Amino acid sequence: MSDGRVNVDQQEQNMVQVKPVKRNLCLLLATYGALFVGSIASSLLAKYYFVHGGSSRWVSTWVQSAGFPLLLILIYAPYFIFGTTTRRPFTRFTRRHLIFSALIGFVLGFNNFLFSWGTSYLPVSTSSLLLSTQLIFTLLLSVIIVKQKVTFSNLNCVILLTISSVLLALGSSQDKPPGLTKTKYFIGFLSTIGAGLLFALYLPVTEKLYRTVYCYSMVMEMQFVFEFSATVFATIGMAFDGGFKEMVKEANHVFTKGPTVYWTVAILANVVTWQLCFAATSGMVYLTSGITGGICMTALLAMNVIGGVVVYGDEFGGIKIVSTVLCVWGFSSYVYGLYVKMKKEEKKVKSGEYPGVKTAVEDGGVVEMGKVNDVVATADDRV
Repeated sequence: MSDGRVNVDQQEQNMVQVKPVKRNLCLLLATYGALFVGSIASSLLAKYYFVHGGSSRWVSTWVQSAGFPLLLILIYAPYFIFGTTTRRPFTRFTRRHLIFSALIGFVLGFNNFLFSWGTSYLPVSTSSLLLSTQLIFTLLLSVIIVKQKVTFSNLNCVILLTISSVLLALGSSQDKPPGLTKTKYFIGFLSTIGAGLLFALYLPVTEKLYRTVYCYSMVMEMQFVFEFSATVFATIGMAFDGGFKEMVKEANHVFTKGPTVYWTVAILANVVTWQLCFAATSGMVYLTSGITGGICMTALLAMNVIGGVVVYGDEFGGIKIVSTVLCVWGFSSYVYGLYVKMKKEEKKVKSGEYPGVKTAVEDGGVVEMGKVNDVVATADDRV
């Protein structure tokens, strides 16, 4: 009788242990899906803005962060609507978190501006080639800042994705815009390199900051401050440069699809999809690591090419096909490696090898999901 009770207790304990792991795997998959949709949609909509007459770099910068109020849904809904957490929003959010989040947000805003400035001048081929180098910088900075281990898995993926991006750039050499002067090319070159370096720095820095947070909800709260600060930066630039007047002028006189499509598709839809992209990136950095976030962002370059073929009828020649295959190969092998590692950790939890639950989801980085003695409610709060 006692043996039966012991077995029941052990099963209940294992349920408490495994539930956070399975919940977090679902959360990770949902975050991947959000990043996929957000990245591709924002890329296509950004191109839509410029294809139909949009030209303001400050407008392009502003829409990348102006959707930060949407994050309030993710922050407050779990507590007030769904009741899935007992933690009130912004509790345990310290002054240190606020200061660092605000500083990172201003850096992100400047990064968005450099990205918009570079892509407004450079051809797609050159821009893709320069931006692909951020993955190498991300790996190097992750080693320095968060002591990321360089393994065959992440190094192989970085090499394959970098080669894929280089081939993609070479295959898009005909995309050079007319009237590109040497001065504009030089400005665009420096701006794009700067954007790549800042984003490569942004990923490991946020990873290090996320190691001090209590749960996934705090990540969204920090993301809210990031985007608010980035929007303040962009709004100041818009005000001084006359960007808001430029939006009205573009909508009424320049945009070829008319003011209704301009405000709903070129602006509003851009705002929503960019916010989805950045929020998912932060979620992935928290759940995995900065290098994984960089890998996913670079891998989606190939998906953006396919999206351009489907939506805008872009050419899809042999070089682009090889580039896409390499990209899918490198990314798929990396994701499969993460899945195998998580399954191994789950088996160890079931067998009782761990006094606490820690699920390794990236070489050199772990995310704590819960402890053996935590009740289910406490485990829920952690995600």
